[in-house]
Amino acid sequence: MSYVAIKGGAHAIAQSNRLLDALRALGGDNSPIEAATIETQLPLLHGRVLSEGGLYHPTLAALALKQSLGDPLEAAFMLRAYRSTQPRLATTPIHDTSRMRLIRRISAAFKDIPGGQMLGPAPDYLQRLFRFDLLDEDQPTFKALARDWLDNLAEEELPSTFPKVVEALRAEGLLAEADPIDDEPFDITRAPLVFPVPRSAALATMARGETGGLLALAYSNMRGYGDVHPTVGELRVGYLPITLPHPVTGEPIEAGEVLITECEIVAMYEEADGGAKPTFTLGYGACFGHNEVKAIAMAILDRSMQAGRTHGPKNPSEDAEFVLLHVDGIESMGFCTHYKMPHYITFQSDLDRLRTTQAKQVARPGKKDQTNAR
Repeated sequence: MSYVAIKGGAHAIAQSNRLLDALRALGGDNSPIEAATIETQLPLLHGRVLSEGGLYHPTLAALALKQSLGDPLEAAFMLRAYRSTQPRLATTPIHDTSRMRLIRRISAAFKDIPGGQMLGPAPDYLQRLFRFDLLDEDQPTFKALARDWLDNLAEEELPSTFPKVVEALRAEGLLAEADPIDDEPFDITRAPLVFPVPRSAALATMARGETGGLLALAYSNMRGYGDVHPTVGELRVGYLPITLPHPVTGEPIEAGEVLITECEIVAMYEEADGGAKPTFTLGYGACFGHNEVKAIAMAILDRSMQAGRTHGPKNPSEDAEFVLLHVDGIESMGFCTHYKMPHYITFQSDLDRLRTTQAKQVARPGKKDQTNAR
């Protein structure tokens, strides 16, 4: 494709940028929304930007949402662009997600699980009906929400961590042991995807993939363009402690915690080679923030791509190259919006070719002009 330089539009572009910023203040007696308000009152949108931006920085994720006027793709783009400018100071060891400080934990595989189900905050149990009282929510009523909840907390203490459901299946021999981790995880921020890629590359790509893109491909598998038929073994939302090596002693120290969503799906069993007993198969998904749909879709696609690697892909959701090259929201958004750039030269070429073709058709001997044909 060819492009042509445009001159004389600098003033128009500057005015467009000014108007975009002014949109936040136009239209009434509004007050500027604070980044902390976005982080605390829009946690699901905020978590999506954290995940798709690939950088756990809650304050900057909230700022990106404010600056992008609430567009999650633009906000994730800003966060990822900022990440690319920062130095890498250290690499964490592998983390054990059984140490998560949970706020939600459910299983669709078993009614009773070790430690019990924890519904936590979720819209799953709501009717999708408008609450018109929120249109006139005042400050005292708003503050009373947290106060009423804290005043009525149960007195019994909950454990800080819970055992993993899939470990019970492994103990019974119904699920294969986890594969040993020998190789260094694939770093998608420093190396291009050259297929075939290891599973770590697929998981890392999906972890910062666009929620809708992952859902669309996973949904195709659910509808029959695949053969996963998953059951959610366990879905977890909580805060994972992050450990780093001490810069002087090298000993692991806890540097903080990140909010993540993790999903492990159990799929149909497979016959093992060499006479080994058949076991269930497992799909895994995890992402920053509270985003259950993305984690489930990611786990389904992880399992479907494993099947594609073993038996050869039979549909798009099992083809790692197809999936991984089409779920990154930043890349797909960039290619889509680039069509707004001036394509005057290429379109002029198309016009010339069409006009020439039409002229040749009219001038062809014995060919009637079909323009006025009835």
